[in-house]
Amino acid sequence: MDKSIRNLFQIRENVHFLNHGSFGACPKKVFQAYQDWQRSLEEQPVAFLGREIGDLLDNVRRRLGAEIGASPDDLVFVPNVTHGVNIVARSLKLGGGDEILITNHEYGACKNTWEFISKKTGALVKEREIMIPIAPTLRQEEIADQFLAGITEKTKLIFISHITSPTALRLPVEIICQKARQLGILTIIDGAHAPGQIPLNIAEISADFYTGNCHKWMMSAKGAGFLYVRPDTQHLIEPLVVSWGYSAPLSHHNKTRLATLLEWTGTFDPAPYLSISAALDFADEYNWDFTRDECENLLQVALDRINEITGIDPIYPNRKGWYRQMGIVELPGDINVQNLKLRLYNDFHVEIPTIEWMNRKFLRISIQGYNSEDDIDALVAGIKCSLE
Repeated sequence: MDKSIRNLFQIRENVHFLNHGSFGACPKKVFQAYQDWQRSLEEQPVAFLGREIGDLLDNVRRRLGAEIGASPDDLVFVPNVTHGVNIVARSLKLGGGDEILITNHEYGACKNTWEFISKKTGALVKEREIMIPIAPTLRQEEIADQFLAGITEKTKLIFISHITSPTALRLPVEIICQKARQLGILTIIDGAHAPGQIPLNIAEISADFYTGNCHKWMMSAKGAGFLYVRPDTQHLIEPLVVSWGYSAPLSHHNKTRLATLLEWTGTFDPAPYLSISAALDFADEYNWDFTRDECENLLQVALDRINEITGIDPIYPNRKGWYRQMGIVELPGDINVQNLKLRLYNDFHVEIPTIEWMNRKFLRISIQGYNSEDDIDALVAGIKCSLE
């Protein structure tokens, strides 16, 4: 890939940064826009937060909605996906014996949310296993069927990731949501890694609730996410923090009921949300669709090279659609992954997460536009030395 792209980001020159998936990385232009918004806030806080912010956020909401295939009236800004999941989880009226169906690939913080809800309400969390590696002949429809086989007459809610955090696996949420809607089962999609990494049309997915991050693969400033709520389920949503929006008229700041109820919880810094437009401008200016293709190709090279070293079978079939810019590679079971992580960073300057999942060990590799073959070479060198 074009190494000049790295100069558009603030990533340290002495680090091979292969961990975009954890917190993202903001381009210089976007970070500048973020700081400009913060300065505007400080120059006249009363005007900014008292009179201007409603229109500003509505403008970004329209821009974001067009990007992800959702009406702006159905979107509300949240700091991150975990926050969005909690809004929905704490709003729904689940009871003893109700079942929440999830996969064994879900993000730990969100699993904690459902365990909390389970203890509070008596609802049961049922975890459906999706096996990896994915067989070369397996189709997305078969993954959906495996998961949907866990539905019972007590299933009230499905919670599933669009792209999983521990295994970077793209799941067939479209099929699952459509089937759930036919059965009258509510669906919540964890889209933490989807916006900016794969094309999105949330309306077509047909989920009741979809929450995503903009600060990861969409590359906005940190602390920018969204919650989408279908119009026919918005009456179910309650504020996680009850504040002025609870009693405000719907015309207040020209906001929708959803935004009025959830967004204004007291004094806050809206700059991360406002930076989303700059992030979308950046992606348009630098033809990021092409960059994503290049990232996927480089990721495939990285996965192949490490699988060759370890002799372990690939996790994904060798065809597109199962992953995009983030993927995992399995490590030998006897390796100490904490020691490996430290050695990769201290000796080879490689920033990369190690994953322990289902009694197996993995590296999760993220490839963004600022990465190059030099980063992969450093990772491969570190793996070779660590396995000798």
